[in-house]
Amino acid sequence: MKSKYVAEFFGSFFLLMMIVGSGFMGEKLASGNEALALLCNSLATGFGLFVLIRTLGPISGAHFNPCVSFLKKLTGEISVVEFFGYILAQIPGSILGVLAVHAMFGLDLLQISTHDRNGMNLGMSEFFATFGLMFVILSGSSRRDESLPVLVSCFVMSAYWFTSSTAFANPVVTLARAFTDTFCGIAPGSIPAFLLAQMTGATLAFLVFRRLK
Repeated sequence: MKSKYVAEFFGSFFLLMMIVGSGFMGEKLASGNEALALLCNSLATGFGLFVLIRTLGPISGAHFNPCVSFLKKLTGEISVVEFFGYILAQIPGSILGVLAVHAMFGLDLLQISTHDRNGMNLGMSEFFATFGLMFVILSGSSRRDESLPVLVSCFVMSAYWFTSSTAFANPVVTLARAFTDTFCGIAPGSIPAFLLAQMTGATLAFLVFRRLK
């Protein structure tokens, strides 16, 4: 059982390195072209997420996201103990992934983001991004669809572009990104609204999917 938590720790660790590292590198190389920076960020995240899901999925299910773990608890696929174990692995893994990026790029190791992401439009974006992602996961999981890693990765890459928030869709990703003042950061004051939107989106996705099933 411990191997599941180790997989979740390292999956979350590398996911945040991919998100924050590619965001910083994309912004640096794009020379002010925000569209190009976001393209680099979304592609690196999507492709990297696919690799993580394929690699670690057989061990832990490749949640890397408390919303996913929450849904798996609701569907009875994991126990309460496993649910909290997953989250306790995801949080430090994510934060350490951010710090690793700072170390690799020679940035100040400890940072607090000043990037305000406030507004109802951003909360709505997080709701729809999380709802969509969770619905894709529920649908693919119920059919044991082998293409699920591709579906998840493609949705994430797409959601970077069709949402105004660039689709965090993950509470631990949101928390961890408060510790970087780079392209991907989010100010601590913006976090509560994001978390509320994400958990609401995940819950509604479960209710809708159960209704349609």
